Amino acid sequence: GILTHCNAGALATAGQGTALSVMFEAHKKGRKFKVYADETRPLLQGARLTAWELKQAGIDVTVICDNMAGWLMKQGKINAVITGADRIAANGDAANKIGTYSLSILAREHSVPFYIAAPSSTFDLSIKSGADIPIEQRAAEEVTTLHGIQIAPAGVNAYNPAFDVTEAPDIAAIITEKGVIEKPTTERIVKHLAPNRT
Repeated sequence: GILTHCNAGALATAGQGTALSVMFEAHKKGRKFKVYADETRPLLQGARLTAWELKQAGIDVTVICDNMAGWLMKQGKINAVITGADRIAANGDAANKIGTYSLSILAREHSVPFYIAAPSSTFDLSIKSGADIPIEQRAAEEVTTLHGIQIAPAGVNAYNPAFDVTEAPDIAAIITEKGVIEKPTTERIVKHLAPNRT
């Protein structure tokens, strides 16, 4: 069982995507696995996009509500978490869609390896750690409405950060087009991104 969050496929990136590319390649090689796609509130990219891409590829996919992940891990149904990243700091801290950080903590608690798949262009070595990654605040309406229908009391406040940051010690490895950075640190990342590396 693989758990993923948000959309990291062709619809969000290019080619086969990032996190989904790992799954597509495993599927092409005949590996048998099941994917659980978080719905990814508030914009539901997992339910709308990830589930569609995986289904089109013939991969066994089940959509779950974001708050079900921990229970699935406790039941032993999740063997790995693989997500993409929007920006990765020099020390390996990774910003991704809001809800990713929570998954990393749940994964650590249940001894489930947590992986990030992202191209080398996602690394920003000018940012020392995730604490320095700017987090976009999005419109309250994304939380208080659903497809234009008001689901929260009119005028209520909503907190809506687009991203959160998973800390490097909770990341088993970062997968890039150049290979895999296991237990990412600044030193390992710099070595991995060196120009002479293919």
